[in-house]
Amino acid sequence: MTNVVRVFALSLLALGMFMYPQEVLNSANGGLTLWWRFVLPALLPFFILSELLMASGFVHFLGVLLESIMRPVFCLPGKAAFVVAMGYTSGFPMGAVLTARLRKEGEISREEGERLLAFTNNPSPGFMFGAVASGMLGKPALGLLLACSVYLANLIIGFVYRFYRVTSRPQQSLQYPSFKRAWNEMKNAQLRDKRTFGQVLGDAVKQSTNTVLMVAGFMAFFSVILRLLNLWHITLFLATLSHSVIPILQIPVFYALFNGLFEMTLGCQEAIRALSALHQQVALLALLMGWGGLSVFAQVAGLISGTDLRFSSFVIARALQAFIAMGLSQLFLWVAKVPTSTLPLQASASSVLVWNTWHLSSLVFIGMMGTLLILALSRVRDS
Repeated sequence: MTNVVRVFALSLLALGMFMYPQEVLNSANGGLTLWWRFVLPALLPFFILSELLMASGFVHFLGVLLESIMRPVFCLPGKAAFVVAMGYTSGFPMGAVLTARLRKEGEISREEGERLLAFTNNPSPGFMFGAVASGMLGKPALGLLLACSVYLANLIIGFVYRFYRVTSRPQQSLQYPSFKRAWNEMKNAQLRDKRTFGQVLGDAVKQSTNTVLMVAGFMAFFSVILRLLNLWHITLFLATLSHSVIPILQIPVFYALFNGLFEMTLGCQEAIRALSALHQQVALLALLMGWGGLSVFAQVAGLISGTDLRFSSFVIARALQAFIAMGLSQLFLWVAKVPTSTLPLQASASSVLVWNTWHLSSLVFIGMMGTLLILALSRVRDS
């Protein structure tokens, strides 16, 4: 039955692509433009950097230092701190890439991988500050509010998931971090990797390019699917049906919501068009960015397909984060003083968004790593 439904859906998709070739071309071009402007500069440098750092043994060094912090807070090994920092820095799907990598190499257990996957996938800071707050809303001051709502919601999910599938086995007592043990662990990891630096660099660039191109394909493909759903008025039908069940919300709001459930960026654009009140816009934007969209879900499913990680735990975490982020956004909006003036995105301003994406991602990476290292230094004991 499942195969029949799959064949029918693919046949319907192929029919739609033949019926609306120009719409397919425009929607795919829109998805690739978004990838080029925001995703590529935010992901590719950090993909390459993460590969080099993992090959150098830095993750093992960090694992020893941060074990006593990550284990009691998130029930994760210290190596997971690197995934947390990179996931918050670069956005989707960096957390899934690194989590799958650690699981394939046996550095984390299945349950630890599912806990880590649950709270290391976010929109990039460049997307929230540049594309949404400055570009779509015209209110740069809201970038910090949206980012804090999404990131804090993710940290709450990480803490909640520390109780996910925890065994009743007595765990080993935590050791204080030691620079000596961390250095030895890093050297051992380097000795196990027999590749030269040239090979490591070449492999890092090759794997990172393949991954970021895969992300581009997913974005273009789901942009086409969503455009066809809109042309066939399927999303409008779902919005109308939902309005008949929950009449307090208008059809345009449900229309934006269903668009965002499929593709986050288009949903954010529709949310701003559908709602006029600032607090409503912020609420729906936080909800959609916490959710991520089925396009991101497909990326994560593809990246973990070579592991034994369960996808269902990731979906549950995204749903929880969406509602927590929405609630936090309203709390922050209530206590914050946000300027009411708007700054519409101009053509000249859009040209610098690539730089802003890289700049903000770099600042978040430095901030995350600096915070983690300060926490580690406060607990270090030489041994």
